[in-house]
Amino acid sequence: MTTTISRDSQQEQSRASADPPTAVPKRSSKAEPFTIVSLVGVGAFALFCLIPLWMILAGSLTDENKLSVDGYSFWPSPFSLKAYSAIVAGGALWKAMGASLFITIVGTAISLVATAGIAWAIARRVPRLSTSLAVVGYVPMLFHGGLVPLYILVTQYLHLQDSWFSVILPLAVAPFLVFIGVSFFAQLPKEILESARVDGAGELRTFFQIVLPLSKPILAVIGLFYAVAYWNEWFMALLFITDPEKFPMQLVLQNLIASVSNAAGMVPASSDVAPVYQLRLALTVVTMLPILFAYPFAQRYFVKGLTLGATNG
Repeated sequence: MTTTISRDSQQEQSRASADPPTAVPKRSSKAEPFTIVSLVGVGAFALFCLIPLWMILAGSLTDENKLSVDGYSFWPSPFSLKAYSAIVAGGALWKAMGASLFITIVGTAISLVATAGIAWAIARRVPRLSTSLAVVGYVPMLFHGGLVPLYILVTQYLHLQDSWFSVILPLAVAPFLVFIGVSFFAQLPKEILESARVDGAGELRTFFQIVLPLSKPILAVIGLFYAVAYWNEWFMALLFITDPEKFPMQLVLQNLIASVSNAAGMVPASSDVAPVYQLRLALTVVTMLPILFAYPFAQRYFVKGLTLGATNG
């Protein structure tokens, strides 16, 4: 019996060795024309975006006298840190940075909670409630009440003038991001939600303990969009905030661009001449840095969340 098995195994081994190995197709080392064109196009677009940023950075490091006479240059010559020294020493700029951070952090948190809650209620297809919220969210994408009703609402009814919440609340819910959230929530496996209800979980517990942990990609994308919008917002602050102590960074930059005389209050009293042009560019660099640093942390979720939230619905 054992000799028969050994003979059969030897025959199988001999057949296997006799069979020629299947050839693995080799990949061509040549790059496809589409790949080459794509790389050239993306590289050209990257340079198109990076060159203006570099010129702003170089201008912020160029001496004020050279900058006012010759304008922008590709290299900072002569090199000067006078504008950044004025930003560090000026108390008004630190207060403006604190105002921008408060508006961005608190506003993004409020907007995430409101957007996720509304999107979940619409995706759950609750009778009457979902349809009403969908209509309320969809109509502002087509029509807007105008600036005067908004100003009356914020100042006369909500009494939020000279408050940072006058900048936060008008931007609290973006209808486009609500419907991206609805599309994402609609793709969640229904089996998980049904098993949670069988285990006795209520609607709020299901939302906070099951839905939100599964929604990290889309929440990161929506939060990034809101953070950029709040950080760059200056028009609402121009409308509703009159106290210079509460101006956000973007409104300070806008006032500096609009009027050269505003630079006098942004630098220390010991400075003889305010580096106006250099200060504009340096303040632009400072306002860009937080958002540039925030993108890498959300990069792992950005593409996945954006595509998942936009493929359905």
